[in-house]
Amino acid sequence: MDDEPQRYIEIDLTRQHLILWDGGRSRFEARVSTGRNGPGERLDSECTPRGWHRVHSKIGAGSPANTVFVGRRPTGETYDPALRRQAPERDWILTRILWLSGTEPGRNRDGEVDTLKRYIYIHGSPDDVPMGVPDSRGCVRMRNADIVRLFDLVEEGIPVVIRE
Repeated sequence: MDDEPQRYIEIDLTRQHLILWDGGRSRFEARVSTGRNGPGERLDSECTPRGWHRVHSKIGAGSPANTVFVGRRPTGETYDPALRRQAPERDWILTRILWLSGTEPGRNRDGEVDTLKRYIYIHGSPDDVPMGVPDSRGCVRMRNADIVRLFDLVEEGIPVVIRE
């Protein structure tokens, strides 16, 4: 984008920090956890894609905290430590999902660099998952309370920029 929009989400990969900007003012801020493999756009890289995106879909409105999602659908499970012990390697996607779509052809849209086809989300995670350090499989993880608040503050289509 040539000019930054008035209202957008900024994710800083270096600081592991998210800000919702509204008219030049911070409306919401939170620590996040992005891809443990660092920044990158390639399919199957488990890296967090850079550049301008938009929220393609908001998923999970009204779901209780710790609702487990697989394939963007609630499984009927509620995350707790006992469930984690049953599936310790599972990548937990909880509570709400903001599904991202790249807006820059060749960088994060189309072909082998398509954010939407990579299923990159901003989503809730277990409370014991570390924030402030890169540890996800490419998505942007947040605390459940933070994703609920952000979800309620934004609309589908809001721009999202992911920067180093």
